[in-house]
Amino acid sequence: MEHLGQHVIIELWGCNSGIDDADLMKQAMLDAVKAARATLLYIDVHKFDPQGVTGVAVLTESHLSVHSWPEHGYLAADVFTCGQTTRPVAAAEVLCEYFQPSQVDVQEVIRGVRPETGAKPSLRRRKLNYQPEHNSLTATIN
Repeated sequence: MEHLGQHVIIELWGCNSGIDDADLMKQAMLDAVKAARATLLYIDVHKFDPQGVTGVAVLTESHLSVHSWPEHGYLAADVFTCGQTTRPVAAAEVLCEYFQPSQVDVQEVIRGVRPETGAKPSLRRRKLNYQPEHNSLTATIN
């Protein structure tokens, strides 16, 4: 095993008003967990007054968290998973489907790289199949 986990940092700008809907956010998170092939242990979503939603899904493999700023059309999320069977980038694809951002930035950090290998944790930008101008995904992640 060359690493223990993947940490995906998701920045979505120009999102639709759904980022201020706690019920919709919860459903998006549940679908994102499923797409990531992760196992949900617990989920909690909180709606702020006058606006904003935050949520956390505790996973067997680690977590998914979301935080929205509707006044800026911005959603921040991260997914940390361990194991070799999860697909945390797929969670980002699902969030894009739900919230239709005009700009997307996804970075992946490979974590838990064993020191004795001489390798360092790596950070790379990930390109999604999401096309903002079409407001839909053009393909799915395998």
